Amino acid sequence: MAQQISHGSNAAHAERHLPPGANKEHRAHREWFSKFAHQTAHLAGKPLAFIAAVVVVALWAVTGPLFHYSDTWQLVINTSTTIITFLMVFVIQNTQNRDTMALQVKLAELIIAVHGAKNRLATAEDLSEEELERLHHEYCTKADAARETLKEVRARRVKSGQT
Repeated sequence: MAQQISHGSNAAHAERHLPPGANKEHRAHREWFSKFAHQTAHLAGKPLAFIAAVVVVALWAVTGPLFHYSDTWQLVINTSTTIITFLMVFVIQNTQNRDTMALQVKLAELIIAVHGAKNRLATAEDLSEEELERLHHEYCTKADAARETLKEVRARRVKSGQT
């Protein structure tokens, strides 16, 4: 029978990962930022966000002659895009971390549920770089051996007239 992974509610899961002594206010800030980052990244990935960015850049470009292509005119777009990029790095990284963790949990569940799977691989993301490289090499070797075996089986089938 397969083991089940239960992480409880999102709040309980988040609480386990807070530093010792973290208070409710810290948890509330963390939860707020997570929701904000998720929604912002979702909206930023919409076609409308791209169109809005193009419109802003076009408006800026159109105003060039009005401001005589001054240093200040150029500074406006440079500063604006730098600030937006800087802030979006944190938003996107938060969303990426969350998505990666969710994917790891799903993979761990599948690994644990499959009879004969190596449960130690359910937490492979926690291994050191050297351990991951060693496992990668081990599985490449296994894949090569499986491919060779499959080739031999297919060759025997072709030889015996089976397809």
